Amino acid sequence: MKTISLKVPESLFAILVQTAEKRGESKSTIIREAIESFVAHNASELNGSCLDLSKDLAGSIEGPEDLSSNKELMRGYGQ
Repeated sequence: MKTISLKVPESLFAILVQTAEKRGESKSTIIREAIESFVAHNASELNGSCLDLSKDLAGSIEGPEDLSSNKELMRGYGQ
């Protein structure tokens, strides 16, 4: 298991201590569970389709709509 350190505000630390004591678990266990929950909740955003991952870019470039399929527009490209 890897070790990390982080700084938290006093108020958040107090809540962490209270939660750990109430549940009878270590602060590290509470933090690990919080990170796992956060990552699991946001994993769908990371595993989206190519369009999902680039949807903010779709339609952001001006030009001919048939650029990818019109061979006339591609004549001389890459030469």
